[in-house]
Amino acid sequence: MLNCSFDKKEKTKPNEKISNRRATECLELSLKYEYRRAFSEVNLLNSVGLKFKENHSYNFITSGDVDALSYLKLILNHQNLDYCLISTWVINAEDILQIEKWLESGKILKMDLYLGEIFPKSYKVEFLMIKKLFKKYECGRYAVFKNHSKIFAGYGDKFHFGIQTSANINTNPRTENGCITINKSIFEFYKNYFDDIKSFEK
Repeated sequence: MLNCSFDKKEKTKPNEKISNRRATECLELSLKYEYRRAFSEVNLLNSVGLKFKENHSYNFITSGDVDALSYLKLILNHQNLDYCLISTWVINAEDILQIEKWLESGKILKMDLYLGEIFPKSYKVEFLMIKKLFKKYECGRYAVFKNHSKIFAGYGDKFHFGIQTSANINTNPRTENGCITINKSIFEFYKNYFDDIKSFEK
């Protein structure tokens, strides 16, 4: 299922390149976004079942019908998170807003976010949203570096986890792979690495 939405394009001069980048901040989730995410989450729930088991890994291959952020939502269906690490090359505005809603509701208490080096200049509106989010919630840190990894890792009162996916946190119609591992060691592996990252942004 593919649902794409772009901001209305302004008139351009002849031979001027048209940009699909967002021009304004995202203030609420669209119905298209919510329906797409719901479909994505149901697909994952049907694949995994209801319970995660310690020291088990769950592997996925998808055909554009699973959103990367849905892997994190699957974890949040089982527990709130005391801490969450997120690494992605890029992230869309509505996904930033979804993460803010989880922070606001207490579903996630602390969070660190790691972004690719293209993000501040190529996704200016989304980067402004990120900076405002971290200032408002004082929930952790964001860092920009030469990053192309797509990782979620964290813990709540029930288990630690690590998630690897080939997809960025955005709408992606391509075939992607993902893996959820329920284990404290995988969390510590990623946390120890990303803690040492030095951000390009000061």
